[in-house]
Amino acid sequence: MKTAVITDSASYLDPKVAEAAGIRVVPITVIFGTQTYLENVEITSETFYQRMREEKAMPSTAQVTMMQMQEQFDQLIEEGYDEVVCIHLSSGITTFLQNLTAYAPTVKGIKVYPFDSQMASEGEAWLALLAAKMAKTGKSAAEILPALEQLRDSTHVYFVVDDLSHLLRTGRITNSSAFVGNLLRIKPILTFEDGKIVALTKERTAKRAFQRVKQDFTESLITETQPVRVGVIDANNPEGSATWMSDLTCSDLQTAVGEPAQFEVAHIGPSIGVHTGEKVMGLVWARDWQTLAD
Repeated sequence: MKTAVITDSASYLDPKVAEAAGIRVVPITVIFGTQTYLENVEITSETFYQRMREEKAMPSTAQVTMMQMQEQFDQLIEEGYDEVVCIHLSSGITTFLQNLTAYAPTVKGIKVYPFDSQMASEGEAWLALLAAKMAKTGKSAAEILPALEQLRDSTHVYFVVDDLSHLLRTGRITNSSAFVGNLLRIKPILTFEDGKIVALTKERTAKRAFQRVKQDFTESLITETQPVRVGVIDANNPEGSATWMSDLTCSDLQTAVGEPAQFEVAHIGPSIGVHTGEKVMGLVWARDWQTLAD
């Protein structure tokens, strides 16, 4: 059994990492006015955020098409793959997975297994990396999918947006009524719940929001009995990322939680930046996918 892995560009996998792992990445389309761009192919994150600051008309996105997916399937069939695990952006913020699930039974020549990440960015990337590592050792989709569920269920995601108006504009936040009329005076802490973006709480400053995230993260880590991987995520906010990383990896915190966690930095690009805006900071942590694969 030869198993392939596909994800979309909202996972923000480094191209070299994806290639080494054997993961196929399908780009999401980003739209400025009448101009369309394939994420990370025809537009970079740097260019995207610059245009988002400078242009009056706000960008939008178009989900991956079934034609794009079929092109991937056809290529995999030519390469002798029997099945493919497709790990994609949360069904709570796009209908793509629903469309793929309906389309999958019509695909001839390869068995398609859609999997709902119920998140985005680094959390989605870890799922794809886990699946790819297992596939390389000869595991089938029947063995990979339960492991993906374990990893997804162990994942915690918090993020703090600098400007909530983008999520309100694109309708990607579920309980938005709690914030309308108070956008300039809060820094909401958001998470994914059943695949949907929801607000956990709100703070008045970015510093206080970080302290709340750090508190919940530390309390969670103390109770962990398995190795943990942690991602500090930013949307064109290297200063914030450096500050969070420095604070979260300080010796006092590492001593408090016992076995040190594995930390890494990741970034949010165009397809998610359309909805969150710039300067977002996030934290994701889960059971280390490397050890779960083993």
